[in-house]
Amino acid sequence: AKKLGITDVPAEVVTFISHATQNRLRTVIEKVTVITQHRMESYKDDEWYEQATDVRSQLKFFEQLERLEKQRKDEQEREILLKAAKSRSRQEDPEQARLKQKAKEMQQQELAQMRQRDANLTALAAIGPRKKRKLDSPGLLNIGGEGLGMSGGSPAGLGTPSSRQYARQKITRVNLRDFIFYMEQERETSHSLLLYRALLK
Repeated sequence: AKKLGITDVPAEVVTFISHATQNRLRTVIEKVTVITQHRMESYKDDEWYEQATDVRSQLKFFEQLERLEKQRKDEQEREILLKAAKSRSRQEDPEQARLKQKAKEMQQQELAQMRQRDANLTALAAIGPRKKRKLDSPGLLNIGGEGLGMSGGSPAGLGTPSSRQYARQKITRVNLRDFIFYMEQERETSHSLLLYRALLK
């Protein structure tokens, strides 16, 4: 108001601007909430949708290929080292000596891994099978370490358990990506400086 040379601002103007701001914020929150819910929605159980691609299975397949390729290379290197270790040539070059030393280290490492595996199996056998924790018997509500019996639908102890059970509110967590998507769709903010700064974060 001061920039426009207005010295007296009536209370009705402040109320009107406050009301408009409140409505604007409510609209923004509602739209961003809808965007977040759409992002979190799962279509796995919807009969009208069928899966076209399974990226997770594809990634697992490529990981398995890489693992097999690495295993093949390790086997080839192991065979080369074992051949070098078994060779008994009188005149050995430095490369042959290095391969023999590496083969010796590999055998020692494999032996240490076997010992470690045997020790782990022995320790697990000594501990015995893990006992599953017994669940509380049905109809028994534990509050503060004391059991309150329940028969039918009427409480047999102190107070009603329903009064202690509060309904959990579903919380919708909006992230920056959802807000950026909202600003890109709105005409007022699609070319704004605020959107540009949000994209830089």
